[in-house]
Amino acid sequence: MKTLRLREGKEKSLLRGHPWIFDSAIAKGGGDPGETVRVESAAGDFLAWAAFSPASRIRARVWSFDQAQRIDAAFLRSLIRRSIAVRQLFDIRSDGLRLIHGEADGLPGLIVDRYGDTLVAQFLAAGVERFKEPIVEALLQETGLSRLYERSDASVRKLEGLAEVTGWLRGGADAAGAAPATELTIREHDWQLTLDIATGHKTGFYLDQRDSRQRFAAHTRHRRFQFVLNCYCYTGGFTVAALSGGAAHVTSIDSSGPALARARANVELNGFDASRARFLDADVNASLRAFVESGERFDAIVLDPPKFAPTAAHAERAARAYKDINRLALKLLEPGGELFTYSCSGGISADLFHKIVASAGIDAGVEGCISERLQGAPDHPMTIHFPEGEYLKGLVVVRKPI
Repeated sequence: MKTLRLREGKEKSLLRGHPWIFDSAIAKGGGDPGETVRVESAAGDFLAWAAFSPASRIRARVWSFDQAQRIDAAFLRSLIRRSIAVRQLFDIRSDGLRLIHGEADGLPGLIVDRYGDTLVAQFLAAGVERFKEPIVEALLQETGLSRLYERSDASVRKLEGLAEVTGWLRGGADAAGAAPATELTIREHDWQLTLDIATGHKTGFYLDQRDSRQRFAAHTRHRRFQFVLNCYCYTGGFTVAALSGGAAHVTSIDSSGPALARARANVELNGFDASRARFLDADVNASLRAFVESGERFDAIVLDPPKFAPTAAHAERAARAYKDINRLALKLLEPGGELFTYSCSGGISADLFHKIVASAGIDAGVEGCISERLQGAPDHPMTIHFPEGEYLKGLVVVRKPI
């Protein structure tokens, strides 16, 4: 068994249960990509078993802090079984849900989503890549499903020295050799939503916003919002939510034509009058400025932009971008209206995001109050040992009536 010896004092994060070991913490030792290594303190005391990644700044990711634990297929299957059991504790009103959420489930670098009878997996680190076959077998056995599609095409794989890979791992062809369709329909709350697991963002859909979409529908219904603006609408989840809540008209903006086409199809799939929805293939920032200049107003606005700050190093630049769109959105809100605003950037903390939105309100000359704080759905868990898992944060801001 190969060993990593840490520098003096670098064991503190591991003693607190944090699963990452950075290259700068290592005094000596190594291994092959994905190989399980013994991690020791500078004094030679056992700290953890971890998967080694020679190409990444995160040089090793912890499998277990138990010295007696054997890292093998049985161990991985036990973690997968436990992760699936955890999801049964939550009231998830959808047949689309996250089954494995990386470090939060003790499986660093592994993301697995279930869409009806199909699993979609991302192998994003060297350790889970090395154990891919036993992981696939365990997933199928524990879920009883037979179809699994791989979406290991995230840019983070490059940091691990891994090539991008996509395609069917299981269930990819029938007896006649025909591959199954990658376009699926899931049930979420009282809605139906379509996605494509081969071309959609992430594994095909933003499951982490499931509860926020329901919350937005409830706010629309309770506050009787009439005119709604959905920015960065992607495939229209918040658009469907607003229409189901009784909004008279929803304007949805995205710079992706294919995403807008799917958003329009989702509106029709759920039986809503197409005249109640307008779709703009445009830049959100430019559209917000044009709405301000034309004097257009909305009762409720959703800002759910893509990741502006992947890491803390990008935070300063991202903060300016977040501030600008929130400033413009607050100007567009009717008095008494609500802004549902989000950041999915791991480099932007919840505290910093609050400060950015507050600063945007000051610059907009708008008085507002935060009525709710929002986060990802419970099948995207956070753990007390891994604060980096809190990537999605949201605020509901109410513009005070005049």
